Amino acid sequence: MPTIFKYGSLEAKKFSSIIINDAIDKYITNQIDMDNLFLITNDSSGEIKSIDFNTSLINKYLTNATKSIQKNLKYIENGDIQKVEYKANLLDTYDEKALKNGVIYYLNSGFIFNNPIFANFGSQIPIKIALTGEVVSNISTELTNYGINNALIKVYVNITITEQVILPYFEKQIELNTKVPVALKLVNGSVPNYYGNLNTTTPSLTLPNE
Repeated sequence: MPTIFKYGSLEAKKFSSIIINDAIDKYITNQIDMDNLFLITNDSSGEIKSIDFNTSLINKYLTNATKSIQKNLKYIENGDIQKVEYKANLLDTYDEKALKNGVIYYLNSGFIFNNPIFANFGSQIPIKIALTGEVVSNISTELTNYGINNALIKVYVNITITEQVILPYFEKQIELNTKVPVALKLVNGSVPNYYGNLNTTTPSLTLPNE
């Protein structure tokens, strides 16, 4: 059973990732207006004082994507495939007849022998998933130096889902954490008149850039 559950968990995560990525792509990536997403404040000389996010806009995108993920996972759990927004992408990988029964995958029992020869033999074990908790989502950022006095800002959407992997006579909860990049912004700062390597013991020659 541990071997079967391990495979079932991997399949559940793979399946849910399709829903998550499609929802983020539809409700966030394709909707983001980069000019309105970042709020940049400059001083009187044009230098950047602060960079912030348009919180209301981010929350709107995030709420729509989260609701879509939760709704579509429930449709699949109940076998309502016709209501799923991302049916085309799912049916490229999974069998529609199985999904109508709430089954995301049928695993042959010969799999437990860990031998390719027996992998396609034996009775079929249905793997189901059930959404047991709320879909939790948030935004995280990553700031890195880029070149001389520039900054590269990366924005990620983090999704956490608690699911129940259901097998005959056995079930267990798993937590799926997904981090998807949705926006990238390069912020150009002013280039200093002098630039040298200050971390070496050997004196470095610096020349003015103007």
